[in-house]
Amino acid sequence: MSSLCESSLVPTTNTGEAIQDRPAVAGVRAWLGLALLALPTMLLGLDLTLLHLALPALAADLQPTSTQALWIMDSYGFMVAGFLITMGTLGDRIGRRKLLMIGAAAFAVASVMAAFSSSAEMLILARALLGIAGATLMPSTLALIRNLFADSRQRALGFGIWATMFALGIALGPAVGGVLLERFWWGAAFLIAVPVVALLIVIAPFLLPEYRAPEPGRLDLVSVGLSLAAMLPVIYGIKQMAKDGFAMSSIGLTIAGLVCALIFVRRQRLLDNPLLDMSLFANRAFSAALVVLLFGLVAVGGTMLLVTQYLQLVAGFSPLIAGLWMGPPALAMVIAGVTAPLLARRIRPGFVVSGALGLSVVGYVMLTVLEVGRHDVVMVVAGFSLAYLGLGTIAALGTELVVGSAPAEKAGSASAMSETVQDLGVALGIAVLGSIATAVYRRAMTDRIPDELTGAAEDAVSDSLWAASAAAAKLPSGLMEEAQTAFTQGFAAAALFSAVSVAVLAILAAVALRDVRSLDDRQ
Repeated sequence: MSSLCESSLVPTTNTGEAIQDRPAVAGVRAWLGLALLALPTMLLGLDLTLLHLALPALAADLQPTSTQALWIMDSYGFMVAGFLITMGTLGDRIGRRKLLMIGAAAFAVASVMAAFSSSAEMLILARALLGIAGATLMPSTLALIRNLFADSRQRALGFGIWATMFALGIALGPAVGGVLLERFWWGAAFLIAVPVVALLIVIAPFLLPEYRAPEPGRLDLVSVGLSLAAMLPVIYGIKQMAKDGFAMSSIGLTIAGLVCALIFVRRQRLLDNPLLDMSLFANRAFSAALVVLLFGLVAVGGTMLLVTQYLQLVAGFSPLIAGLWMGPPALAMVIAGVTAPLLARRIRPGFVVSGALGLSVVGYVMLTVLEVGRHDVVMVVAGFSLAYLGLGTIAALGTELVVGSAPAEKAGSASAMSETVQDLGVALGIAVLGSIATAVYRRAMTDRIPDELTGAAEDAVSDSLWAASAAAAKLPSGLMEEAQTAFTQGFAAAALFSAVSVAVLAILAAVALRDVRSLDDRQ
């Protein structure tokens, strides 16, 4: 008798003969494996936002400089982005389950190190190690979903649940961090990883299949170095542009990274066993889905930053209350992540993605018509919820198109590319939309600063709403309201940019992905 825990439900014809060209339908064991993979996925999302509320307490304890504080926040993301391609390919070579378990164990050790850090330097190192370990978890979980579900409909739903759990972790991060800070010290935020990893290591051998490429070849260390030399300077340069504008050092770093990226691509074309198989880009669905993911995240990543600033600096909410207001957008993403794969069973994925992005355009347009001087919190949350609806759809179906269109032996590499473009998209979004909003703010404030305001107070008001808020006690009456008005104008300009770019993206998805069949038609 076949067990429900095996993926052995093979369709048959009316005469009882097995249909050989249809994939087996996954059973209970595969869905339990997906539930297990959801744990590290949510953990990765939590780790991105847990420190947002813990930073003040952490700073009071470790006394980091402003530069060290930035590295405490950013080193995790840098290492994740830098090592994704390497770790995705490494999983194809040594085994995806093995890499997941090794990376999870390393994540737990680095989490303990971060929790009990006694200096800023120690915490920066721990956060960097967390990033390297995190880079093993993200492509491993995606590639293993590819192995768990041979049926394209089930696989798409699995990717949707994966995207949903990651988004849920990001959304819960500030709230979880706030609760922990009320009861424990700042380091407790990192210790959440320990029981999750323990459960994963114990259960993974029983629920998750092992997979490695049949002929993986040797790992090219030169390519590893070039991938790091490409990703790290580009991500760092983009982030610095978002903070300090288009300084020569930031531009130079970004250009240097792009040059290394070109050398990396050239080397991959010459190798028999490349770190990243460039032939994957010959598949139009693969390439188009990557473009949709990249520029969809540009719009959402930058808008997310501006929404959180609006809720705190214009609406005046505390970080915890602002985090709770982000609940409806997170719920919209959860709904989209689960329902989009179900719709794609009957409707072509390109049209589902295009329709969801069309709704996102409506959301971005709502953010362009905020009335200056009035706190349109409901309008902001509703508009951003529509934006997140599009994000949930492209995260679920875009990931399925990228990973599902790759050969099984390249699933780890494809998963890494999916994650890399999403990380790059968020960084680009913060830089581009942040720069647009800042430029409009500064231009609007040029004629609003009174002549008697000089020195540090003038510099703060001229710089940004964040800086103006920090110096609010020194400002004359009414100037903070002027700064909030200028910020709202900048927010609207950035939202208009997002609306136009996402509208173009919706058309691209409908055209470039029109030949991708619905999930039912692929059976």
